[in-house]
Amino acid sequence: MSPHSVYPALSSHCFPRDFIWGVATAAPQIEGAAFLDGKSASTWDAFCRVPGKVLNGDTLDVACDHYHRYEEDFDLLVKLGIRHYRLSIAWPRICPDGDHRVNQAGLAFYHRVFDALASRGITPWVTLYHWDLPQCLEEQGGWRNRAVVKAFASYADIVVRAFAGKVKNWITLNEISCFTRMAYGTGRKAPGLCEPEQVVNQTYHHALLCHGEGVRAVREHGGLAAKVGLTDNPSIPVPVSTSEQDISAAAEAFGEDNIRVLDPIHHGHYTERYRRLTGKNGAACEKDDFSLISLPTDFLGLNIYWGYFVRASCNGTVERMDFPASYPRTSSPWHALVPQALHWGPRFVHGLYAPKEILITEHGAGYDDDVIVDGEIKDLHRRDCLRTYLREMLDTIDAGVPVKGYFLWSLLDNFEWQDGYLRRFGIVHNDFNTQRRTPKLSAEWYAAVIAANRLQ
Repeated sequence: MSPHSVYPALSSHCFPRDFIWGVATAAPQIEGAAFLDGKSASTWDAFCRVPGKVLNGDTLDVACDHYHRYEEDFDLLVKLGIRHYRLSIAWPRICPDGDHRVNQAGLAFYHRVFDALASRGITPWVTLYHWDLPQCLEEQGGWRNRAVVKAFASYADIVVRAFAGKVKNWITLNEISCFTRMAYGTGRKAPGLCEPEQVVNQTYHHALLCHGEGVRAVREHGGLAAKVGLTDNPSIPVPVSTSEQDISAAAEAFGEDNIRVLDPIHHGHYTERYRRLTGKNGAACEKDDFSLISLPTDFLGLNIYWGYFVRASCNGTVERMDFPASYPRTSSPWHALVPQALHWGPRFVHGLYAPKEILITEHGAGYDDDVIVDGEIKDLHRRDCLRTYLREMLDTIDAGVPVKGYFLWSLLDNFEWQDGYLRRFGIVHNDFNTQRRTPKLSAEWYAAVIAANRLQ
């Protein structure tokens, strides 16, 4: 019997013809050159120097040295057939004082980066803010202080004006909850504070205003072909079954989880559910705030790594289910492997907010055991994670949800925030002592998926 009669061609594993395949990085995690050519300190540069805040006392000072090796890294993109690249611009490299004074050396660096991408036929997708707030602004209150909105607006105007001829795809902010709740509420991320709940809600509000200023800057200075959207990392409840009751329970939980960011952007106000949840601790608003916050966007970016399971309980409430101790995870304690999140997340977003397009702007897997053996890194766990999640994403596309692209996190092993350089998310291994890059098995597999536009 022919093996093909047993294992037929998986035609249903094909993606849309114009599907966008890419990888994602962020300036503070890969660039290095933390104090070179006029760049000032970011909150993470300062946070790394607080004893005990970052594993092993690791810093962003060198990172992947992408500042000096971007040509080499972009050659890797060409080798892997990757034609879309998500990157961020370092705010303190462009505006060392936070707002008006422009560092020309910083602009020149990114001009070289965009020229290098263009010469290789690679399309940039640029995030204006990926957590590297200038430390000088933090010393004035950071995201707690409404003055950050004016500073960001100035920075966004400078950047979009400078690069409008070379960049058409813009992302305003990356993962608001991580630089608000986790930075000012739990202390886990820079600047590492534990403020009262009202202050945390105010940081969310200021971030939403900055998102609006980013949209405005692109509309005013980006040109007619420019597109702009936000990247959010919503919590994803996954129904434990496909019963109508469990799906409804998951949809209700999704709405409860994501009222601080997606609701006000898409509804143009804080909902009754927000006011009920926050009570007297809700954010203070000014007239016309929501006219800015809810400016129309062209897409919504979703960073989806994990989810959690829910079901409808017998008394009509939503039951969040605990993971057993042996449930499969990556090396990141927070990252339980829930592939269905890449199906239900976009599906719930589409049903609630109907964005024009959805992009998966990050998804990946971090492991601590990516070691080179005989010149290879056989990261089968990452390859299997990617394939399983992508299969779920394909199901949601087949169901009519407008997921138009996927950016794998990340091209390179890099600085993984409070975990320093221990945890590796890259499909390309980086030796942080020699800065030698070695593509992993997952890179070869992803390149094959891109080339065929179907799961392998």
